[in-house]
Amino acid sequence: MAVNGDKFTVIFYSELILYRFNEKTIMMSAFNILNKLSRRLLSYIILCSIFFSICSTLLQLYNSFQSDLRLLEQRFDNIEQSYIPSIATSLWDFNEPLLAVQLKGIVDLPDISSVKISNDFEYQRQLGQADMNVEKVVEYPITYSGNVVGKLTVYANYQEIYKKLYQQAGFILLTESIKIFLLTFFILFIVNQLITRHLFRITKYAQQLDSHNLEQELTISNRYKTKDELDDLVDAINVMRMDLQREISKLEEAENALLALNGELEVKVHDRTAKLAESNNQLQQSFDDLTLAKDKIVQSEKMASLGQLVAGVAHEVNTPLGICVTSISALKEHVDSLQSAIRDEKLTKSFLVSKLNLLTEYEEIIERSLIKSVELIQSFKSVAVEQHTDPEVEINLAKHVNNVVNTVKTIFKTKNYRIKIEVDEKLSLVTYPSAWNQILTNFMVNSHIHGFENSREGEISISFTQEDDYLTLLYQDNGKGINDEVNDKVFEPFITTKRGQGGSGLGLNIVFNLVDAKLGGTIENIKVDKGACFKVKVPIHSK
Repeated sequence: MAVNGDKFTVIFYSELILYRFNEKTIMMSAFNILNKLSRRLLSYIILCSIFFSICSTLLQLYNSFQSDLRLLEQRFDNIEQSYIPSIATSLWDFNEPLLAVQLKGIVDLPDISSVKISNDFEYQRQLGQADMNVEKVVEYPITYSGNVVGKLTVYANYQEIYKKLYQQAGFILLTESIKIFLLTFFILFIVNQLITRHLFRITKYAQQLDSHNLEQELTISNRYKTKDELDDLVDAINVMRMDLQREISKLEEAENALLALNGELEVKVHDRTAKLAESNNQLQQSFDDLTLAKDKIVQSEKMASLGQLVAGVAHEVNTPLGICVTSISALKEHVDSLQSAIRDEKLTKSFLVSKLNLLTEYEEIIERSLIKSVELIQSFKSVAVEQHTDPEVEINLAKHVNNVVNTVKTIFKTKNYRIKIEVDEKLSLVTYPSAWNQILTNFMVNSHIHGFENSREGEISISFTQEDDYLTLLYQDNGKGINDEVNDKVFEPFITTKRGQGGSGLGLNIVFNLVDAKLGGTIENIKVDKGACFKVKVPIHSK
């Protein structure tokens, strides 16, 4: 096959060179198997042909295999009908030479690897290759005059069937490969003659077309009298060429007029540009410095918030893990005492029952503590991971809000805050989870630091409602509220009542930027009789 392919390549390129010299054109280059269109078409044809050839081959092999199995079943039926009666007579008469001949006749049958005969008088004889892989075993009772005088066991394997299938598969694949090669060659040849070579001619014309040779008309040779899509394409290109020629003439006239005007404006623009560039450089430098400073402070604020979550969760997880360690130590002592009683042969039923009860109790304590730890870690993981990623995904809002609240609650574990959450447990939406993490975290931390300052009691309400493709969050606490001096500019950066006490004034500014820029919504600071209240409204869509 490879030699034939090399000969074909040599002949093909020889014809290609002669055609180029005689016709002085590049059309025959379209039949080059290395061009992209031919290579892609060749790939699709070969893949489809191989797929259907493999399916056809597998179907033929399956039918052949089933046919061979049916022949094997017929051989077993023949053994039962033809050999068993004569073997019964030989076994009853103890005619061992005749019995050996009969057994050898069975072994010589195709696909039969070995045969074994035995009776109740400890007589046993086996012929054939007993160590071969056996795929089928059939046992026949040997009866003579209504009495069972022995048992015949026939062992069969599929080696000959598999060998035949391998040979058949090789022949089928060889013929299919030849058909695929011939089919691919003729399809490529036909496509080249009808389409590809003309496309190369059109492509070459388009590549050489510029403003200096718009007078040259595009033509393709050896076409039919009836026009088809290629002829329509050629006509369209020629029309486009003429339109371009007219437009270029108009543009040249307009360009000459603009050159005169540009000459007058260049001097004025140059002077003004120099002055503006100097001022712009100064402003840009100042803006870059401010942006960098703000980004650093915002990032520090986010990392500080995450650090508080880490510390709170670590402290919360420490308690159930400590219980686990203590319970395991006690559990080990009781196991040691139980092993000692068994070793000293002092084990009693009451002692065993009491120890098992204690072990069960410790097991339940450890299980509850570990479940509590897993819940805390899973809740923190769903919040902390999303704060460092920023995909827009579909979430269950109720589950997500509860995870965030449970994680943030570890920051103010020593406080006795009552947190009320109202959200539809079936509500799912496509949004940015990390944005809601930061919004809820900043709201709750602000309530803890500012609203409930010097207070152990407090109430927080978090309510989500959906209406007309909008999601509305109403967050409210009953704390100290917001001072009038900062109430109107609470969303501006660096506005804080804790200046010099660790406050950065960026918490609500981060919330405003997330709601406005990322979620595309609005946020309001609503005045209430007691505490603070914020209303966030964002558009939503579901998958």
